[in-house]
Amino acid sequence: MENIRMVIAGPRGRMGSEAVKLAAETNGFELVAVLDRKNDGRKLGEIGHFPLPEVPVYSDIEECLQSVKADVLVDLTVPEAGMHHARTALVHNVRPVIGTTGFSTEDLEELKELSAEKGIGCIIAPNFAIGAILMMKFAKMAAKYFENVEIIEMHHDKKLDAPSGTAIKTAQLISEEREARKQGHPDEKETLPGARGADIEGMKIHSVRLPGLIAHQEVLFGSDGQTLKIRHDSYTRASFMSGVKTAVETVMKIDSFVYGLENIME
Repeated sequence: MENIRMVIAGPRGRMGSEAVKLAAETNGFELVAVLDRKNDGRKLGEIGHFPLPEVPVYSDIEECLQSVKADVLVDLTVPEAGMHHARTALVHNVRPVIGTTGFSTEDLEELKELSAEKGIGCIIAPNFAIGAILMMKFAKMAAKYFENVEIIEMHHDKKLDAPSGTAIKTAQLISEEREARKQGHPDEKETLPGARGADIEGMKIHSVRLPGLIAHQEVLFGSDGQTLKIRHDSYTRASFMSGVKTAVETVMKIDSFVYGLENIME
């Protein structure tokens, strides 16, 4: 069986550096290039302490995909770059695995159509932590029995989007089991704007941004006389790599667009 040839975008980032380590340590994975906005033409070993120092660095994805033969593009950067990289990869018949959040509905629809046109897999995952995926699945199960729910998501203070993609995805999954309804007192008023959080079909989402945090989420359900709390915590970015590995292996076997790792987990 041939190796899966990978290009990783953002190798100097916290997530990207973990992905490079994953590629180096996983049998059947082969890192053929990285995309870095600053270091075009250099080698990976020249821009940091990496386990694969001879891998070439490109700043332009078009040049990269014309110069190396790749099967999968892994992007763990920011929404603008992630969208451009995903679109370009599909045009070049390279399968994207994108861990960036903040895509619009229009962005996702465009990638879905392009994936279908090319007949190759594309996976967009708001969260790669297996425990976070299970949290979302459990929350959807609980929504059959608890109609009142609020979500508190907590991330590091360098995160650009709020609410997190994981919180939005969680609310979307819950909405499949829960009728839209206003929560709280019918006459409640915010004495400070935003105090009750963002609103999706009556569900409230609260975003916390603090140094020291990585990625954490609580889904709080309440009914008369009881509450149910479902919580997941990522303490290091290594927690996301098992999901990245699963996504890379899976995207090679599918010919369609997938949004959310829960859709490829048994």
